[in-house]
Amino acid sequence: MKNIVVFCGSSAGHDPVFMEQALQLGEALAKRDIGLVYGGAKVGLMGAVADGALRAGGSVIGVLPHFLQQKELAHTGLTELILVDTMHERKTRMNELADGIIALPGGFGTMEELFEMLTWGQLGLHQKPIGMLNVNGFYDALHQLSQTMTDKGFLSASNRDILLYSDKIDDLLTQMEQYKPVEKPKWIMPEQS
Repeated sequence: MKNIVVFCGSSAGHDPVFMEQALQLGEALAKRDIGLVYGGAKVGLMGAVADGALRAGGSVIGVLPHFLQQKELAHTGLTELILVDTMHERKTRMNELADGIIALPGGFGTMEELFEMLTWGQLGLHQKPIGMLNVNGFYDALHQLSQTMTDKGFLSASNRDILLYSDKIDDLLTQMEQYKPVEKPKWIMPEQS
């Protein structure tokens, strides 16, 4: 993997471990010579993951809509800052630049970005590994929900397994490196008897 896009909160959250893990993820990517692609902001977990990668000598590309730059949220120390017009262009550009996706804790924006990438993977529009860094159990409920979707017949087990989970950075990156894409990405079809 040459570049990994990281989706995460523009807030720091209430537990300092979120910021610590964001910094450590940025450092781990740089140490593995994997470039970071992210939302381009200097605040919250977004700023922390970028700072971690930069401090470890990594390449960091930010993709930021003009309207957020005008609010003075842009990180000024990046390897490259790409400005776009819309949030949709932002996701599209980030996807084009990345070979894998990681979600750190975040809010609705993080979930929206993550779920779009999952949907695209399920439909076969990309075959990139998608991982969640489950910091302090942040994504336990989502992991359970994906199993419920499978149990209730709305998500195949193979598509459920597109989403990789770990609470350890190195383990998650190893899972992503070993990821095998779904062979037949498509909608769930009723089983033939």
